[in-house]
Amino acid sequence: MATGKRRRNSITRLIEDVVDDAKDLVDDVVDRAKDVERDGRRAARRAVKDDDRRNGTAREREMDDLKSALDDLTAKVERLAAIQAEARKKNP
Repeated sequence: MATGKRRRNSITRLIEDVVDDAKDLVDDVVDRAKDVERDGRRAARRAVKDDDRRNGTAREREMDDLKSALDDLTAKVERLAAIQAEARKKNP
């Protein structure tokens, strides 16, 4: 014969058990969702990193674009300076 107290069955115990099980289920679902989100972010990072390796990094491309724009701007400023210098020679 069992020596421990037997748990009484009641509607409140049933509700308590259902709520506890529901909490456990929600905790498990949230944990798995976090894992999926983390793994998705890692996969996206890897994909972007691999793409950058194949096509050059975005910073390098941006720096090349900025250098090109700076070279164009420098050439325009030099042309304007030359035009102003010529205009000063003609009209002292």
